[in-house]
Amino acid sequence: MANRFDAGSFFIRWLFAAVLVFGTYNPTAFSYLSWVVDSETRLGPVVAIIGLALLIGWIIFLRATFLAIGWLGVTLGAALFAAIIWLFIDLGWLSLDSTRALAWLALLLLSLILGVGMSWAHLRRMFSGQLSVDDVED
Repeated sequence: MANRFDAGSFFIRWLFAAVLVFGTYNPTAFSYLSWVVDSETRLGPVVAIIGLALLIGWIIFLRATFLAIGWLGVTLGAALFAAIIWLFIDLGWLSLDSTRALAWLALLLLSLILGVGMSWAHLRRMFSGQLSVDDVED
């Protein structure tokens, strides 16, 4: 069945979100933003094309996420993940002094929110049995 949704389907959507998020920025020197601000990088067509491709990806993912779960869903997801980070700090698994670890975790959680947003219609159907407009056949 073409509309079958499973953990692998979610993983693929999350993987694309993670590539977008971590490709745009991460605490290492291997990201678009690090590359652009490097003094040796010259603004040219390759930099512009990659930047525009990332911008298109962000627009697609953000639009789909906000249409699917809205501001409330994004805010609740961010609050849930902030509470998880708080728990990790409270348990001593994470330190506020380790800004790199916090940055990696925040980027991971952002990619998860985008992955959930891209998968929300399928997840809602799975949890509630409600169909989306896209699921109705002619």
